[in-house]
Amino acid sequence: MTRKKTLLTPLLMASAAALVLSGCSAADGSPSTGSGEPQTGGTLKVLSNGDTDHIDPQLIAYVPSNSITRTISRSILSYEASNDEAVRSELVGDLATEVPEPEDDGLTYTITLRDGATWDAPDGARDIVSGDVERGIERICNPYIGAALGGYFISLIEGMAEYCDGFAAVAPEAAPMKEYIEANDISGIETPDDKTVIFRLVEPASDFTSMLSLATANPAPVEVLDYLPDSPEYRNNFVSSGPYTIAEHTPDVKLTLERNPSWNADSDPLRKAYVDSIEMTMGIEVDAGMQQLQAGSADMLFDLQPSPANIQQLTSVGDKKFSTLENGGIDQFLWFNTKTDNNNSALQKVEVRQALQYAIDKAAVVQVMGGEEIATVTNGIFGPGINGHEPYSLYGDGDGKADPEKAKQLLAEAGVENLTLKFPYRNLGSQPDIAQTVQASLEEAGITVELFPVPPTDYYANFMTNRENATGGAWDIALVGWSPDWVGGAARSVYQPQFSFDGTPQAYNYVDYNNDEANDLAAQALAAGSPEEAAGLWHEVDQTVMKDSPVVSIAAKKKANYHSERVQNFSIYALAQNGDWANVWLNK
Repeated sequence: MTRKKTLLTPLLMASAAALVLSGCSAADGSPSTGSGEPQTGGTLKVLSNGDTDHIDPQLIAYVPSNSITRTISRSILSYEASNDEAVRSELVGDLATEVPEPEDDGLTYTITLRDGATWDAPDGARDIVSGDVERGIERICNPYIGAALGGYFISLIEGMAEYCDGFAAVAPEAAPMKEYIEANDISGIETPDDKTVIFRLVEPASDFTSMLSLATANPAPVEVLDYLPDSPEYRNNFVSSGPYTIAEHTPDVKLTLERNPSWNADSDPLRKAYVDSIEMTMGIEVDAGMQQLQAGSADMLFDLQPSPANIQQLTSVGDKKFSTLENGGIDQFLWFNTKTDNNNSALQKVEVRQALQYAIDKAAVVQVMGGEEIATVTNGIFGPGINGHEPYSLYGDGDGKADPEKAKQLLAEAGVENLTLKFPYRNLGSQPDIAQTVQASLEEAGITVELFPVPPTDYYANFMTNRENATGGAWDIALVGWSPDWVGGAARSVYQPQFSFDGTPQAYNYVDYNNDEANDLAAQALAAGSPEEAAGLWHEVDQTVMKDSPVVSIAAKKKANYHSERVQNFSIYALAQNGDWANVWLNK
């Protein structure tokens, strides 16, 4: 979603990806993996409500889509699937032979590509080479449809901002885009031979190697330049590097993956590819999906999770096929619109925003979300599992209970009366109930709340990210969620897209919030010499932002997973926050 000046620059991101995870099942603290020897064969049947956001790896920004990308496109660096938190959050080589160490005072990273990794090219298997890595990065800022997570790279790799400025002037058509990529280079990427890629950065970034685990940085074969990114033609001519390739894709209906005959198992340390094929059926609602999994007519879920009622039932019987994990995200932020003149510009006063912190009954929201089994009260911008998260509270004692009298007192001291707030909400799942719970607690503090629904598909894409809705006063407060984009030290991927502004609007910083002190602390954290030092600095960033009160941090929600009885080796792939399709097998 965005970047920074040196540290920050704009990006777009859609709900993004995972973070340090910690799994626990209803029974014994870890997801069930099954037992016995691995079996090959069979079709893994996956159920989904919606489609993937993209097939083109450079454009992936939706967390569930990482399950698909894991099987059809190999990354430079990645993670081992595991139910051990420490193992699954440790960065390892995928196409790269190992995780590179920083050189040149943290400004240079050298990647060595693994032998035997190939493309399933139209003319037969072909080696993946350093030029493919460079081409993948170059596609990030194409003028047809830029990569949602591309800003991380654009602001960081030497010469990439200039390269992208030039690319922006190119017609968004396949032929001129191909010509630009083939005629221009990014100065900070060198490919001295087919096995070596050298990245040069404009500033130290301790999380750069984590960025190389994102699909955004995946290599791209030369064939993709003949098609518009992620177009039907691109998808129909997809060139796979993973153990599976696309057999059929009918948007919003069905996706079928079959074995890639060019995949070399000896070159891939992370994917065993036990099943013969993977079939994803779309348009399924939660209850119907859970019934199919329990009946054994389907196996895993894509973008669906067990409902609070499902969770209560599964935990009560100790069903070991149910598990949860922390993903480092905040499921419920309440944003304040500081761009609007509504209420005589009351929300532009920090004292008013701080007063409203006391009015929200976070504990009640947690109960609506499914209770403490699945959700927890939060008070800062970083969720549990982020390097930099520490329990603390600037407003109240931290338990999340509302203090309406304190809110009334502070509003009176700020000279604000008869506050009326416009409050959009997604008409999806538990969101209406959460919005009504927030409304009720604000009204206890004497604040009038006008709720109105926005279709889920429009909420982010057309309502919240439409900047005229903020400046025009279409909303005053709004609920959003955020999940980190990578695993481990991912504080940047929470802070930069939402809480920094360098003059270029960012999709998910809805009100152009910025704090120079927080930016300076974030830059220090990224250049820190140890994770411990970085954590302390990121916690200072957290506190600095929350003093400004751009949001109320309400609750973090664990990711809930469930699978059928026949699924074995259900081990978590961190970026997908789900069992790894490339490593499960079926007990047929």
